Amino acid sequence: MGHDWIFEVLSDVKAYADRHGLVALAAKAEEALAVARAEIAAEQGDDGETGTDDQPGRPGARGEPSRRN
Repeated sequence: MGHDWIFEVLSDVKAYADRHGLVALAAKAEEALAVARAEIAAEQGDDGETGTDDQPGRPGARGEPSRRN
């Protein structure tokens, strides 16, 4: 599972904020997702394409199978 859970949680927070008109929270959740992507990609020494993914460049989301070795 690795870091997959953090992307799911942050994505859920953003979706909730979007649904309920919480504009600032949605923006911060998106910012947190970007930070998480960058830090985890740097930690792994790759391009961030890990886990499963339904949005290219977003590791850990649901959908696309893992590209890890």
